[in-house]
Amino acid sequence: MIRYARVARGWRQADLAKVVACSASTISRLETGRRAAVDLDTVRRVARAVQLPSHILGALIDIPVSPVATVVTTTAPQAEEDPMRRRTLLSAVGLAIPAHLLIKLDDALAVLPASSSPPDLSRIATRLAHTRDRYDTGDLARLIADLPDLLAVAHEAADHHDRPDAYVLAASCYNLATVALNKIGRHQASRITADRATMLAKLSGSPVSVATSARCLSIVLRHEGRGPVADQVSLRAITLLESTGLSQPDEAAAYVQMLCTGAYNSAQIGDRDRALEMIREASQAAAHLPVPPTQGHSISSAHVTGYEVSVHWSLGDAGAALHAGRGLHPSQLPTPERRGRLHTDLARAWWQWGKPEQTVLALLSACRESVPEVRDRPAIRSMAVQLIERHPKTSGVPELATAIGYRPSQEDP
Repeated sequence: MIRYARVARGWRQADLAKVVACSASTISRLETGRRAAVDLDTVRRVARAVQLPSHILGALIDIPVSPVATVVTTTAPQAEEDPMRRRTLLSAVGLAIPAHLLIKLDDALAVLPASSSPPDLSRIATRLAHTRDRYDTGDLARLIADLPDLLAVAHEAADHHDRPDAYVLAASCYNLATVALNKIGRHQASRITADRATMLAKLSGSPVSVATSARCLSIVLRHEGRGPVADQVSLRAITLLESTGLSQPDEAAAYVQMLCTGAYNSAQIGDRDRALEMIREASQAAAHLPVPPTQGHSISSAHVTGYEVSVHWSLGDAGAALHAGRGLHPSQLPTPERRGRLHTDLARAWWQWGKPEQTVLALLSACRESVPEVRDRPAIRSMAVQLIERHPKTSGVPELATAIGYRPSQEDP
């Protein structure tokens, strides 16, 4: 359990040892069961450091430890499960992702595999672009299959070259892993990749890389139910970008992206005024971005409008969300993923307004762009399943059920 909790935080044994003020070998003895020389105080400190209740840990290693104050966290480590149960849980989370791919990636995040190619930065950049294309087109299964080796070679390249561009590239690979894992509901794994991206971005010294990684981390925190912390992370990233003067196109583009994410984070915690202020500021800033957008930062005024839809429905104003989306044509968005995301946000607004017919039409439009946007995102699939079960006679419902592979006996009640 110590090892599982440590790996979930993205820590090495040496990292945990530093927090606890002991040696890495002490942590190793605890994790392997060779605990003869480990005292009770050390066990307690380790438990607190990884946010694991010490009385549970003590019971597992047959040491009577009295209960101590427990830190409540939405990402509390879980006890190890038998392999069959683990595969079942992984399969349930990644609805259309083969379980063996999720398990392979999970293992790679614990121990990175040996990379399959030399640490050539240009080749890694090309691979990253191809993998990002898979994300944009909704090919999530092949993306997940690509990640273990891509992360391994990118991490090796960062260690090998030890220079800013290598760290930026590695952080970008982990950022892509974060958004992909977060999309399919693998939040514990996405927290690991987000933490590693943040570390690599800081090593790069690039404000844009740091802000981009902070954005991904804030999304993970938001999905963990830690909205106020996500809000703080995005606000700090916005301040960092502002300090650059925004004189470079990539800085300006990252700033607009952070304002959009910050607006959504603020909306999620109910800060209406700040959310609306930030999305207005994002819209104004986007008007000054180069057209076409800079490479790697394909944000535009249309993208900001898509976020405006998200902000309004998140604030509970379905009418404003639909009004914002009325002037945005899906063709203005460059990828199937973004077009599908727009339709799912409009579907959320229709559903919020109690309009099942329009919700079905929006979800079917999303499926035509990218089926994974409805099938693989847990929150959207849950909405679709509720719609199918509550309004089975509504026009379009059978087509929606077929599109997402709905089977009544296999869905959660």
